[in-house]
Amino acid sequence: MTGVFDAQAVLFDLDGVLTDTAAVHRRAWSALFTEFLPAVAPDAAPYTDADYFALVDGKARAAGVRSVLASRGVSMPDGELDDPPGAQTVHGLGNRKNVRFTEIIRGDGVEVFDGSLLLVDALAAADIPMAVVSSSRNAVLVLDTVGLLNRFVVVIDGVVAHDERLASKPAPDMFLSAAQGLGVDPVRTVVIEDAVSGVEAGRRGGFRVIGVDRGTGASALWAAGADVVVSDLADLLVDRRRSAASREI
Repeated sequence: MTGVFDAQAVLFDLDGVLTDTAAVHRRAWSALFTEFLPAVAPDAAPYTDADYFALVDGKARAAGVRSVLASRGVSMPDGELDDPPGAQTVHGLGNRKNVRFTEIIRGDGVEVFDGSLLLVDALAAADIPMAVVSSSRNAVLVLDTVGLLNRFVVVIDGVVAHDERLASKPAPDMFLSAAQGLGVDPVRTVVIEDAVSGVEAGRRGGFRVIGVDRGTGASALWAAGADVVVSDLADLLVDRRRSAASREI
């Protein structure tokens, strides 16, 4: 079905694939724009979760801010990466969102999807190297919080992307950097993503792509170029067991 256990390596997105932090991001983005947009664009449509999936999901923080502002006809200077959260700049708004995100993480914690953990364990047992490729600048914090940081040979996150000047998803640069770090061929490597921008990035990089439907919609993931779409990564283990059973018959 997917060939995930035949891959040279597996590259996971983080938010919405391994951990339920996508829900935390949705809450943080909603808090930001529900407060901010009425002040600068009072006649604009209210921000909704549909905006998250269409304009923000899978993108670097600043790119998400720009997309939402542009959708409401609002322009704003980028400012600097370390702008304070109160600054009226793209980076200032992004940092304001991040304050809310870390508040939620510290207050409520982070959940790992059970099926995703089962797949990580099975891949580790099969000696298949894994990496995390996430646009989030909080990826290391989240992985460390849930005790998964040492499971991944390579982590390419928003911090690495900025430092190494890697274009963010839907460009394939971050996935290609992870493949290079692992010493594997993209064509023989699997990307697992829940965002349209991430699926597109994997496809553009020449990877095999598994889409995980956590709310984006299977049709959108297929349209973006996913080779397979599942609702839970445990489905990949079911498929592996069926293949093994058929070989024994």
